[in-house]
Amino acid sequence: MTTPPSSDLPSAQDVARQVREALTVDSPVAGLVLGSGLGGLANRIEGARSIPYSDLPGFATPTVPGHQGRLIAGTLAGRPVIALAGRFHVYEGHSAAAAAFPVRVLHALGAHTLLLSNAAGGIRRSLQPGDLMIIRDHMNLTWQNPLTGPVVPGDERFPDMSEPWDPELRRLLAESAAAAGVPVTEGVYVGLSGPSYETPAEVRMLERIGADAVGMSTVHEVIVARAIGMRVAGMSCITNLAAGLTEDVISHAEVLEVTSAAGEKFENIAIEFVRRI
Repeated sequence: MTTPPSSDLPSAQDVARQVREALTVDSPVAGLVLGSGLGGLANRIEGARSIPYSDLPGFATPTVPGHQGRLIAGTLAGRPVIALAGRFHVYEGHSAAAAAFPVRVLHALGAHTLLLSNAAGGIRRSLQPGDLMIIRDHMNLTWQNPLTGPVVPGDERFPDMSEPWDPELRRLLAESAAAAGVPVTEGVYVGLSGPSYETPAEVRMLERIGADAVGMSTVHEVIVARAIGMRVAGMSCITNLAAGLTEDVISHAEVLEVTSAAGEKFENIAIEFVRRI
């Protein structure tokens, strides 16, 4: 299923009402978006109630392995959360506005803090597969903005993006990682549209303009989150060295293998993060 442009998307409030009718949803302290291979955190949500994306207007069923396609309500560290287990992407044929629409639903369900996660290729030479990187800033090089078109009621038309990744939440993520005994780094994430991986020449360009890691998601979600007033934190799991930095062939199977191995570290950080919000 291809999701529509922003002008044809349903009301996030209407979808949230449908979710509440299907699930018991407490006031969540955070909304969580679980990226490629990082959906294991969903299994650690206690008292989990879920609904498939296919039952929700404006949502699409992900076609990429590693994305479950379920909205889950429950608790982490004894605190209520709402999680999106998997996402759908612009490279699957969806508009930027549609790809970010689930974030609007999290907000309509009461989540005012958002934790985004993704798999990314490492560009900075010090990064290695399995590293976890707190996102300090990002570049949207998909050439699509999810706010293009008529203003959605309640949106800021021109949201300030000087600090899209909340400094206090970044500090909280770093503290959570230290408490979990997991080393982390910080860096700049660049979002491209995909689905092809980058060429060595493209990676050299991205390195020169200041990118530390590259992926195919996330940037549209944080733009929408800022337009509706959500505070945002994010973490990338570095799954491979980007093209030209290694002789290895890059594959999605490798992405899932590395995120599976690093998944428990990410989960422990996320649980500590929710505990400390």
